[in-house]
Amino acid sequence: MTMDITDVILKAREKLNKVTGLELATTLKTNKDEKGWHVSVEMIEKHSIPDGMDILATYEAILDDSGNLLEFNRQRMRKRMETVEP
Repeated sequence: MTMDITDVILKAREKLNKVTGLELATTLKTNKDEKGWHVSVEMIEKHSIPDGMDILATYEAILDDSGNLLEFNRQRMRKRMETVEP
């Protein structure tokens, strides 16, 4: 059974939390191609004071149509206060 986009996002967030042990910050994008569902999320790598100095990392997860995690990787890191180019 094929999952809809909402289910895919929730599954990706859950799986990335389990495999990295990191707290989710936000979901950035989702798309599907021949490899599967690609979901990009930001995870909090390190909490800091003030919050603007938190270190955030963008992770991409690839899931199949059943929601199985096929692959994940960290793509980049930034401080929360730094803006990200589109």
